[in-house]
Amino acid sequence: MLGSLSLLAATPFAFRSFSPSPNNNRFLSSAINHQIAKQLATESGRGSQKLLRRHVFPVYRRVSYGSPISAVMTDDSLTVTTSEEDTQNIGILDIDSALRQFKDHFQYRIKKYVDQKNLFENYEGGLEEFAKGYLRFGFNREEDGIVYREWAPPAQEAQVVGDFNGWDGSNHKMEKNEFGVWSIKIPDSEGNPAIPHNSRVKFRFKHGDGVWVDRMPAWIKYATVDPTRFGAPYDGVHWDPPPSERYEFKYPRPPKPKAPRIYEAHVGMSSSEPRINSYREFADDVLPRIQANNYNTVQLMAVMEHSYYASFGYHVTNFFSVSSRSGTPEDLKYLIDKAHSLGLRVLMDVVHSHASNNVTDGLNGFDVGQSSQESYFHTGERGYHKLWDSRLFNYGNWEVLRFLLSNLRWWLEEFKFDGFRFDGVTSMLYHHHGINMTFTGDYNEYFSDATDVDAVVYLMLANSLINSILPDATVIAEDVSGMPGLGRPVSEGGIGFDYRLAMAIPDKWIDYLKNKNDEEWSMTDLSCSLTNRRYNEKCISYAESHDQSIVGDKTIAFFLMDKEMYSGMSCLTDASPTIDRGIALHKMIHFITMALGGEGYLNFMGNEFGHPEWIDFPREGNGWSYEKCRRQWTLVDTDHLRYKFMNAFDRAMNALDDKFSFLSSTKQIVSCTDEENKVIVFERGDLVFVFNFHSENTYDGYKVGCDLPGKYRVALDSDAWEFGGHGRVGHDVDHFTSPEGIPGVPETNFNNRPNSFKVLSPARTCVVYYKVDESVEETNGINVISVSETLEMDASKQKNAEESAILILPRLIMEIKKIHKKLMIVTQPVSMRNCKKMEQSRKVLKNQQLLC
Repeated sequence: MLGSLSLLAATPFAFRSFSPSPNNNRFLSSAINHQIAKQLATESGRGSQKLLRRHVFPVYRRVSYGSPISAVMTDDSLTVTTSEEDTQNIGILDIDSALRQFKDHFQYRIKKYVDQKNLFENYEGGLEEFAKGYLRFGFNREEDGIVYREWAPPAQEAQVVGDFNGWDGSNHKMEKNEFGVWSIKIPDSEGNPAIPHNSRVKFRFKHGDGVWVDRMPAWIKYATVDPTRFGAPYDGVHWDPPPSERYEFKYPRPPKPKAPRIYEAHVGMSSSEPRINSYREFADDVLPRIQANNYNTVQLMAVMEHSYYASFGYHVTNFFSVSSRSGTPEDLKYLIDKAHSLGLRVLMDVVHSHASNNVTDGLNGFDVGQSSQESYFHTGERGYHKLWDSRLFNYGNWEVLRFLLSNLRWWLEEFKFDGFRFDGVTSMLYHHHGINMTFTGDYNEYFSDATDVDAVVYLMLANSLINSILPDATVIAEDVSGMPGLGRPVSEGGIGFDYRLAMAIPDKWIDYLKNKNDEEWSMTDLSCSLTNRRYNEKCISYAESHDQSIVGDKTIAFFLMDKEMYSGMSCLTDASPTIDRGIALHKMIHFITMALGGEGYLNFMGNEFGHPEWIDFPREGNGWSYEKCRRQWTLVDTDHLRYKFMNAFDRAMNALDDKFSFLSSTKQIVSCTDEENKVIVFERGDLVFVFNFHSENTYDGYKVGCDLPGKYRVALDSDAWEFGGHGRVGHDVDHFTSPEGIPGVPETNFNNRPNSFKVLSPARTCVVYYKVDESVEETNGINVISVSETLEMDASKQKNAEESAILILPRLIMEIKKIHKKLMIVTQPVSMRNCKKMEQSRKVLKNQQLLC
């Protein structure tokens, strides 16, 4: 039995606990409590997670304070039921039969979820209505005045103070209802709001020991700090701009892509200068870079206000406030609207796994030693994360659910975010929070007393809410445990996320780069690590994110090339063996991660061009320096530096998926992990990928298996000149397949593939082949493609350029082939002479708008 969990759905504050305690008999008779407890004990004794199919609860009636905010008990009775069908038909058990031994667990949590939704329906008007808490709590305009409400049960007295009353709350005392909600209506003054827009406010209350304290309003929509005072406390700001100052969205949300290609970004550190960047600067300067590299999604970190900048945005103090370091709420809206205008969806890195322990500036200021039922957080050790030094939410509390679910709706509706990346999900799912826990894949690790079912139910409710408000939302879980069902719909008994982050992949790369030389790299191990994910649960793969480059670690590029990046990245000199290897492996590592590691891909800001060094936020230990808390865009913008090659390849990777949609394909077959020759061959969609990780060997006539017969050509080549390679692979070569074995008998085929063709596979390269549609080729006369040259064109003219490419005269093609053959003769690392040849070749191709 999940004895450490609350056994019934979270309920309104009036009856949140059903344990037979004298403190909980205010509205329920002891007989009813005793009967429920007896039934639960009986079920527990039978070793079942099943609870009563029917419970009798008293009814609630809404109380209106301008709008419904709570509920009170009446003597009427209402039956809340969970149908047998709801808990018996669990689709996830049909997908994975090994989960059937935990059917009781799934029935238990599904029942809690259904019961909770029923409670919302009966007492609050439904889940979606319940999640409009920001229209009731905090500061809101209501009938010629401003109404302020705050949930603070332990407060003995309360006032609202601020600039508007000279910080004297004696004339603005608040009233408390039976649910611990304090409220006050402040009438307009001569037709103007009594609390002016952009003025400072705080919640002042007296707790049990008679001490008065000032706290940040929990639902405050903007917070600022005096930048001239070191360590100054934050102030809540009443944000209600007049229509002339309110940002109006102009562009619709882009459609949901087949597969997200995510650019993870931190607005504050996105400037090339050692300072904090603004939302508007990011929108105008960085978003065009993201679009140019063919990403379709931006994931914004550190949006929610956090008083400690170096927390990377993960110690949130004010959940409904945008980080004021980078601008105002209207500035953030401008950024999101600008992204939508560029065809980019925007996800928010939302932190509901914990909260900052900052008492002065954050939600923790409302904790003055009261019980967990009257607090946002658990009490004692359960309410504290010892590694993160932060507070942990009580997901079984009615008002906590209101706060968190409303928070999600607020960001979706007010700011037009297109979805979320939920941070710290592993910590939420288990009472041990993943601390000192190694997950082996044993299902007993996921479904036991260690599972925090309250948190699981909250996540199910959250995903249900998000999908009801925005059906095309993208929701991603940061979970390292591999919880089965995390990425399956709530309707099947899953938790409801669209994707989980493939967090083991970056750890694998760091292990290889730190602990293995090139000869020790195992093709089988890499392949298994990249493909090790649950069937029918999608993953976002990434080689490195912000986690891998924070202080104490390095970016992959810096692992590969280290100090030589300071002196060896110029095209004006020959590349050293370290730089040559580093650029080659940087491209291969990121590309095989993308192509084989998941159903979506993520890259952290700057890593697309091999940003050197690491990230270190200003702190006492570094003299409050911003030097390592910025992005050096000049590196990739400087034409004679080799950073441009890695950036161009990143752009080409994304363009390849844009054209062939291989990330969204369910066809993924690894046909070869050649340990001796260090080669991995696989198919994704109808593309054939060949990765040669050998440090020296080039294989001419290397045989690769494939599914479909026909003619294949190069779609993408990491060794191409434009990517800093040596141009060893001919892009105008046709590769014809040969049948292998008996059709339909895999054991007679080559590497279990019915067809094969032979390729040139140079050392440390990856080449992708596509099947030529010969019917189209015959119609058009020529159909030569190259992802890399497509990327040189302006996006708005790309379609016309592709169409005109078909009409290029054969004479021009022959001239370009001559230049290409001359470049292929050179096999040494790229020198100044080779760079000039490459640029000359690219200019000819670009001028003729030829896709080659």
